[in-house]
Amino acid sequence: MSAMMARMIGSPSTTPLSPPPQPPPSSQPVRAVPGGYGWPVVGPILDRLDYFWFQGPQKFFKKRMEKHKSTVFRTNVPPTFPWFLGVNPNVIAVLDVKAFSHLFDMEIVEKENVLVGDFMPSVKYTGDLRVCAYLDTSDPKHTQIKNFSLDILKRSSAIWVPSLVSALDSMWDKIDAEVAKSGSASYFFPMQQFLFSFLTRCIIGADPSTSPEIASSGHIMLDKWLGVQLLPTINIGILQPLEELFLHSFSYPFWLVKGDYNKLVQFVEKEGKQVIKRAQTEFNLTEQETVHNLLFILGFNAFGGFSLFFLSLLSALGDQKSTGLHEKLRYEVRQKSGSNSTSLSFETVKDMELVHSFVYETLRLNPPVPSQFARARKDFKLTSHDAVYEIKKGELLCGYQPLVMKDAKVFVESPETFLYDRFTKERGGTELLNYLYWSNGPQTGSATAANKQCAAKEIVPLTAALFVAYLFQRYDSITISSGSITAVEKAK
Repeated sequence: MSAMMARMIGSPSTTPLSPPPQPPPSSQPVRAVPGGYGWPVVGPILDRLDYFWFQGPQKFFKKRMEKHKSTVFRTNVPPTFPWFLGVNPNVIAVLDVKAFSHLFDMEIVEKENVLVGDFMPSVKYTGDLRVCAYLDTSDPKHTQIKNFSLDILKRSSAIWVPSLVSALDSMWDKIDAEVAKSGSASYFFPMQQFLFSFLTRCIIGADPSTSPEIASSGHIMLDKWLGVQLLPTINIGILQPLEELFLHSFSYPFWLVKGDYNKLVQFVEKEGKQVIKRAQTEFNLTEQETVHNLLFILGFNAFGGFSLFFLSLLSALGDQKSTGLHEKLRYEVRQKSGSNSTSLSFETVKDMELVHSFVYETLRLNPPVPSQFARARKDFKLTSHDAVYEIKKGELLCGYQPLVMKDAKVFVESPETFLYDRFTKERGGTELLNYLYWSNGPQTGSATAANKQCAAKEIVPLTAALFVAYLFQRYDSITISSGSITAVEKAK
């Protein structure tokens, strides 16, 4: 099992990620980028209100795409004036697969400080350091930290599956008991507790139970740390105009979560000594750099990403029960790995084609990070399906993945519809993995120090496949509705 993961993750490398082949620019017409930014202050505010209030992100981009009859156009994205004076909301939206792929070509774009657009949360949230996510690939520090991240995943492969299964046993035992007692059980907080325990063991090399406070509240600490940083950019959907007045109008100060963050820092310093020492001796990182990058990897990349992704998986399972998907998944899982969770491994799930297709389709329509940004490193010509556009050095590109991944010229068959077997060989869907970009690059790419593709690009869908396989080993029937488990029938 660990050997398989080691082969997939590979050794730290500097081979750049190549985008899908583009036709020569001369084969298509050159157009000026349509759209605009409106009057100073007024234009960005009006766009912000549409984005968060009157339309919502997906409708915001779709209506402008229709208005300009183009998948590439100029617009504004939040956060915006008047309280974000140092933030430039002007972007060029790229909303088809071909145009979107330019965001991952590190020869023409750079990624310094653009994780969530031109807005960057205070470095106080990360120990007064710019962690790897905010560094461009040209920064030597990026190479050190990215290779360290890849090494963590490679080394953790030996304990990844047993730690996952153990944490899942605990989570679903609690849910089963609550369903038996009350008739239903919300899975949000049990899932977060499971993820925090499992990921802390695998990434930090630490057992949360050594600290009762961290074990019981660590996931809540991370939730607050994430939320306070990202509130100005997130569409919550609560009662307006309160959301605009109190959540999207200013940055929240670090002191709101300082106490909790410092407790997490102290926990990592005490319980993660082995991984910290390895970072210092093998990757030439300081203790401070290691601790704060570890917490960002754990909290933002892993815990935050998996929380959103696994919620989407369960929601999709609930929505698809009437289609016969559950029966097909159960048959495939038990055929490949039996009905005992001790038989689960990377090797057994890698051949579960339908499970993986379901996972990929969930990532296509519900990517954990919906928006991707990149800044032009130089003047270049950007190719969409229909035209070529001249992009100037310094211009910020923005791709909204839930819309990009519905590109009808790539995902030809019912692009707006959840098709759980879209990525199976029978439907010719394996070729579509070249255009599945949830990980800051195509699913067929490789994460290296020379690109910004997610270090866990391989292990995330494998872990999701293990999660799904576990469910259909454990249960003969499970009913999921509105964030709760409402009925279960354990396997006989």
